[in-house]
Amino acid sequence: MARKQTYPLVKAAEKYAVQVISGKIVACKWIKLACQRHLDDLERSKDSKYPYHFSPARAEKVAKFLQLLPHTKGKWANKRELIKLEPWQLFGVCIPFGWLHKKDDTRRYRTILIFVPRKNGKSIIGGGLGIYMFTADGEFGAEVYSGATTEKQAWEVFRPAKLMVDRTPELRDHYGVDVNASNMCRTDDGSRFEPVIGKPGDGSSPSCAIVDEYHEHQDSTLFDTMETGMGAREQPIMLVITTAGSSIGGPCHLLVRDAERMLEGVIDRPDLWAMLYTIDKGDDWTSEASLIKANPNHGVSINADFLLARQRDAMQSATKQATFRTKHLNEWVGAKNAWINMLRWKEAPARKSLTELEGRRCIIGLDLASKIDIAGNILLFPPVDDDPYWHVHGRYYLPEARVIEELDSNTSRYREFDALGLLTLTDGEVIDFEVIKEDLREFAGRFDIEAVAYDPWQATQLAQEMEAEGLPMVEIRQTVQNISEPMKELEALTLRRVLAHGDCPILTWMASNVVAKLDVKDNIYPNKERPENKIDGIVGLIMAINRVLAGGSPDNNESFMDSIRNPIIA
Repeated sequence: MARKQTYPLVKAAEKYAVQVISGKIVACKWIKLACQRHLDDLERSKDSKYPYHFSPARAEKVAKFLQLLPHTKGKWANKRELIKLEPWQLFGVCIPFGWLHKKDDTRRYRTILIFVPRKNGKSIIGGGLGIYMFTADGEFGAEVYSGATTEKQAWEVFRPAKLMVDRTPELRDHYGVDVNASNMCRTDDGSRFEPVIGKPGDGSSPSCAIVDEYHEHQDSTLFDTMETGMGAREQPIMLVITTAGSSIGGPCHLLVRDAERMLEGVIDRPDLWAMLYTIDKGDDWTSEASLIKANPNHGVSINADFLLARQRDAMQSATKQATFRTKHLNEWVGAKNAWINMLRWKEAPARKSLTELEGRRCIIGLDLASKIDIAGNILLFPPVDDDPYWHVHGRYYLPEARVIEELDSNTSRYREFDALGLLTLTDGEVIDFEVIKEDLREFAGRFDIEAVAYDPWQATQLAQEMEAEGLPMVEIRQTVQNISEPMKELEALTLRRVLAHGDCPILTWMASNVVAKLDVKDNIYPNKERPENKIDGIVGLIMAINRVLAGGSPDNNESFMDSIRNPIIA
């Protein structure tokens, strides 16, 4: 009888995930979500319709390979010890290699993001996985590149990889590796592993690209070129290993933000695996607990006393504080914060249908900031005596050309929204405002419209025409004075689980796109990190709340305001 495989390293990895979720291992919410995602996907994979399955043998193979490589730095290298992966490394680095497409057994994950503070064993991850992809992955003519913006940075991954191979003659002999001054190659199939500064040359077809310290990149040119070159490969890997930085809105910050939204379930990125080690919002950065939470190799590759000393220095110097929090707690110091707590957003109460809300008091927020992209018409129904919830519905308008033509990165998303019946498409390349006016007339006949709040930009003529028809149009200019307080109230409604938005995919996407930063007077204002991150629906909702706060309330004014500030337990 064949002996059953036990896969001890995979078991250790999954034990780590269970202990993180249970709280036995301290971790930030992003790591908890990553661990839960894997365990949830294991359950989903039992369904024949789920497109992926997990192969413990594939994950175990990578883990075993990495643990046959030698250390290249520090006391372990001095003792000529082999690498021993910590539980977080087994989970974060090896588990993604076990997830495969059911249809052809190719890898599910094409981008692996390891976002971790300095001195937590990044060279082992980058160098070791680079060697695996170069020699043991089974890719004929493999091309592995360690990419960076400077020669020094490119060698931060390649140098330890080269030393590992140099010090492992069995590996060199088995795979026929030639170690040269500036690259490694295998003559039997032409595979190569080398550092690259800038972007690879024409004709390159990476099977694995390793981007180290992505936060130092001013733009995504290297990343994009590597990714484009992978098109001819069946199951390439883009491995990004980085700490936080100061380039807010740069490509690394945007990738981390996308990973956060993926982990929250806001955007669908089934090919992205992300391990984001940092502290949680509200944590005391001066505590030792924060050091342990952000640094998974605390007390292993990074000395606890060293971190405590750096922390004490940071507590006495504003300049050192920024560096410490960036490099050792993995915070984007100075970044605008993701505004809405998306986990609480998804805990919203059930929303009543428009039919159920007929005759109810309604405030409309109309954001027509663009005629050539998406626009939002948001209906807000405040609480009444027998209903403590704020119900939100929206209609979203888009020129048909935005769905038909490949105009930008939002085209595929818009097509998905259209397939769900969530968009109103108008003919041509600009939004036909006549369609919006027809909807406003419909709403006026169905609901008790108290106000239609609008930004005069793009909407002045529409507002004049609708006012002539008897609609109560109210101009709301996009100033901090008009926006800050209703924006804070919207956040409060979300946190107290009284905003019934129906988990609308469009409004949820827009909510996740909003970033905000307090000014010296504690004012906030909705912003976005890049043009394609649309927030029109949320802006419309904020304008509607502005009218609720400024233009009166229901007869039971006290209970109305209490519904904002007092929690309702679902």
